[in-house]
Amino acid sequence: MIEMLTLAKKELTDLRRSRLLLVLFAFLAVAVILSVVVASADFRLKIADYRHYLDALKAAGSTAAAPAPQLFPLQMLRGGMEYLEIIGSLFAVVLGASMITKEKGRGTLALIFSRPLGRYAFAGGKILALSLIWATTMGALFLVIVATLLLVGNAPLQGGDYLALAIVAAHTTGYLIMWSLLAMTLATLALRTGTGLILALVLWLVVVLIIPQIGDTMDPDNQIPGGLFASLQVDKSHEQAVMAHFTGYETTRDLIEQTSVTKQYERATFAYLGIKNEYNQQSLSFIWAGTFNNTLWLLAGLATSLGAALLSGTKKTILRKAP
Repeated sequence: MIEMLTLAKKELTDLRRSRLLLVLFAFLAVAVILSVVVASADFRLKIADYRHYLDALKAAGSTAAAPAPQLFPLQMLRGGMEYLEIIGSLFAVVLGASMITKEKGRGTLALIFSRPLGRYAFAGGKILALSLIWATTMGALFLVIVATLLLVGNAPLQGGDYLALAIVAAHTTGYLIMWSLLAMTLATLALRTGTGLILALVLWLVVVLIIPQIGDTMDPDNQIPGGLFASLQVDKSHEQAVMAHFTGYETTRDLIEQTSVTKQYERATFAYLGIKNEYNQQSLSFIWAGTFNNTLWLLAGLATSLGAALLSGTKKTILRKAP
């Protein structure tokens, strides 16, 4: 444990000197703040349009009323969560790979392993450092999110909203740690310095962008802005009746999406934030019942990446020579 803590401290010191962590946090914070600002401005426009509509009805002598637009504060985070889902995971890949590539580039691996280290001390120190980095970064980032919602979005947050944000922060931390560990594993297994990073970026491209895009493209309701069934004014019961004739197609499409851990992360976090309408304003127990399988898939991905990083980060694997 002492060896792991020493190596983790070394990694944190290196990151502080390079200021990579500060740049990473600043970029993600700005992206999230801008997403809330845009969403808040959009809601104000809807309120203004609603008031103009009421004024027009009053001028016409009509007493008809229309429901006012409702502000669901956590829904304003949709853009910010998409930034974390895509750009955050890309940063995680680069950060994870750099844990190994910098050692190979400096030629310090042989020096580190000349010390009496335990079998998994090297990998354990790197994993601990990455976990601390992402836990701290996400903790600070979600404090920024809360402040932005309160000050910029004028959002009336309740106790359940804070708990939902904490759950989403935990999901995001695990998601980003997973990507960093996968990249670290590939960088460790690769004989050449740049090969591991390239492989990690290819994996990121397939899981984060390609597979979810295939699933979204196969969804007929995504082919028209606002939804195909909504544009045709088809209610929910008739929509379900239509889709009942395409159960095989829908099952295949859903299975494709579920192969992406990014989609699992998105489904869980969007539910807790109420971005998915069926979960909006629902209790946390109701949301958990509908998304626990997504969380379990995310945990499985995290456990797999953790095991792979530990098993690959041994002296024998890292110091092996090319044939």
